[in-house]
Amino acid sequence: MSRFDPRRKVNRALLAGVSEYDHTAPDDAQGVNGQLPAVRRNRRALEDALRRGGVFGAGEVRTLASPAPDDFTVELRRACRDAEGLLLLYFAGHAVTSTSGSELHLQMRTARVLTGDGLPGSVSFSEVLGELVESRAQQVVVILDCCYAGNAAGIWHRFDDPRRKKDKILLLMSVQPNRCILGGDADAATPFTRELARVLDGGGEVWLSGLYAAVKDRMAAAKYKAEDDDPQRPQALAPPWDPEADVLLAAGPVDPHGGGTEDTTGRFSWLRRPLDRVRKPIGLFGRTVVALVLAFVAIGAAGYGVLTLTGGSGPCEPPLELRVLTDPDLEPAIRAAADGYLASDANTTEDGCPRSGVTVYSAGAAHVVTALGEHSDPWQQPREDVNPQRDIGPQPDVWIPATRADVDRAGDAQVERVFARLEPDHGPFAYSPVVLAVPEGLDAGLPPTGQSLPKLVGALKDADGRAQVRRPDPEFSDAALLATVGLYGDGADVRRAEELISRAGRPEPSAVRLLCTLPADDAADDRSAVLVPEFLLRSGVGCHSVTRAGRTAVYPDDVPGLEPTFVRVRWEGGDRDVQARDDRVDRFRDWLTGEGGREVLGRQGFRAATGERGLLAGKAADHGLTSVVPPADPADAARLDRTLERYGNAHGPGRVLFLLDSSGSMAGLWDGPSGGPGILKQTLTGLGRGDEYGVWAVHGVGGPTHSGLLDFGTHPRAEAEKALRAGEEGARVRDAEADPRAALLDALAFMRERGAGDERPQLIVYLTDGEDDNRLAGDHLREVENRARESGVPVAMVTLKSGGCDRDRPGTRVAEASQGRCLDAGDDLVPALRDEVARIGTGEE
Repeated sequence: MSRFDPRRKVNRALLAGVSEYDHTAPDDAQGVNGQLPAVRRNRRALEDALRRGGVFGAGEVRTLASPAPDDFTVELRRACRDAEGLLLLYFAGHAVTSTSGSELHLQMRTARVLTGDGLPGSVSFSEVLGELVESRAQQVVVILDCCYAGNAAGIWHRFDDPRRKKDKILLLMSVQPNRCILGGDADAATPFTRELARVLDGGGEVWLSGLYAAVKDRMAAAKYKAEDDDPQRPQALAPPWDPEADVLLAAGPVDPHGGGTEDTTGRFSWLRRPLDRVRKPIGLFGRTVVALVLAFVAIGAAGYGVLTLTGGSGPCEPPLELRVLTDPDLEPAIRAAADGYLASDANTTEDGCPRSGVTVYSAGAAHVVTALGEHSDPWQQPREDVNPQRDIGPQPDVWIPATRADVDRAGDAQVERVFARLEPDHGPFAYSPVVLAVPEGLDAGLPPTGQSLPKLVGALKDADGRAQVRRPDPEFSDAALLATVGLYGDGADVRRAEELISRAGRPEPSAVRLLCTLPADDAADDRSAVLVPEFLLRSGVGCHSVTRAGRTAVYPDDVPGLEPTFVRVRWEGGDRDVQARDDRVDRFRDWLTGEGGREVLGRQGFRAATGERGLLAGKAADHGLTSVVPPADPADAARLDRTLERYGNAHGPGRVLFLLDSSGSMAGLWDGPSGGPGILKQTLTGLGRGDEYGVWAVHGVGGPTHSGLLDFGTHPRAEAEKALRAGEEGARVRDAEADPRAALLDALAFMRERGAGDERPQLIVYLTDGEDDNRLAGDHLREVENRARESGVPVAMVTLKSGGCDRDRPGTRVAEASQGRCLDAGDDLVPALRDEVARIGTGEE
């Protein structure tokens, strides 16, 4: 790319800002996360700045206010067709990534979020790139102000472009990869666009490289925050640009009141530090000289070659960049440490230049272990099916897992040809126990230490029936996996253990996200104890505009703690700059594990890695913590792998057996959506293609007590619905009574046999009118209760009349014995039963 001045060419700017959405949560369960009134101001501010900028002529700036996907695509194609010089595309609005993070979806006005990866109303960024590379424009600049904007750079890199046409596309992004930004309010534009417009409107020539530098500096000075209290750092595709490879974006008249010498674009920000050094000693006359020098540099095209005034040889060379991969829950703390290191003397040369930069990023712990253990080859040479560069990020120089056991897991999984060599430190550099953080509003009276996690959870629920326990995703977060080790215990029934955890849709990927999303529902926040790393109770409270329920930490004695460990990663063929890289890694390690790192980690809430594991800083009581905590046994690699396998089994395809009372008394409760078959039909949405299920018709006494309506196995939805359709060939009422005792005993034996070899979730649903409950009483009832208690299979007892779930009713007693649920006509039957089935099924269809 050469330095590109688009004036006097045919240019186009397309500004798409989605401020209003048709579907928003919580009113619509499939909606996006609210309206974005600030985006209205974004559109106006950027449009005004570009119109005054002198690059885009009359009619060359087009604004789209909350377009639908088709409207956006039509206008994008038109801009691609019409632009011959510069094409600028701007998007502000909601955006989400795919589950793997490999795609960015720009959410237009009609956007919805469905179960799985269904995202109607969105436009993928890959699709946008496909249009832009085929445009007639000589240069394309894409500006994104949305959540996950930084992910666009990885998509650009992965974009299949054999003719190298994508090189004309440059990206400016509002935030780092895998970060959400705040939506703002109606009073002002969002921070990134606000600063963008101010710099563009500052007068004079504004080139893309200078625009990026200035916006980055201004946002850092203002300390704008993204979600999870992270600094919001704008990104560009490949900064810094060569001065001779740039794009002019504005060339408006200089503001006569602007001071003249102010570096509004930030192109000469490298001069500030040396100039600041000499400003004080040389006095007033010297300050005048400095101002004249800066003005001269700003005017002259050769300004990049001016020497610093300290006698050095010129501006700082770009520092070597270290890539640090860590656990999702550790990322904010490690980033804070990296920021402290970057500003420290340990990372500064005698000339005042940085020795290295540090890029901190995270990915799911289990995925990282697999990638470093089994996929180090495709990490260097990505394949279509396995691509850690896409799914995790660049090859790390340093890996900081949450537990040393992860290093052993990766090492055990390494194949014969290994392209990544792991060199862990001998011990961790910090410690944080995993705690059960109990809301202060739950009067549980739990002992702070000395109890196992299952006992603590059981005591909590016994003390307060409102209590719920939530945990992040063990397949993503090591803290959640460590908590699951304690939850399962030695030889525990995994299905029963998982029933202790409250489920409301897909679990949050990390404890950071869990703690910051719970306050959106005050009632849920007030009754939810959470399994999280202790340090987050101190440092993880900056969820912006939300107020989190106060919590007190309880310390299970059977849950291993977080022990972040510094691991040097060496890559085959990565020896070109090995000496310099080793030096930078060693300096970062020494600082992180020394006094500087301990000070930052102390503020983040960590404890000492050895000894009594005391807090590195702060008073424990101020944050609901305990001063001295006996550390649990360290995590074991084999046990972590086994726990993860058992968790996957417990949340894999489920098994559900439906028992439909088909006795004669059901005749008046049979037809329509509120009849027995209709209710069961509506629960099928919770089941997917991998789930096994069947339907028994319950009728008859003294002989066979049930007959098959739908064989047990996997089924297309239509096949199951046909079996439940009323009629001679489907579900029908029989001229007989029913024996619920015999049917339930048969069902419990049937399901126990099928679940003997694995830990897949199971459920029995018995739907009845309760007319034959006289056969489920006395010894017969106790027999069913005992069998249900032993089986480990929860039973949902559903009675179509009121009072079926009153105290001591058969339905109530069987449900409680099996740790299932009792529902009757006093409940909202269909959604409640659908939820029970969805807890077991995968709902993939």
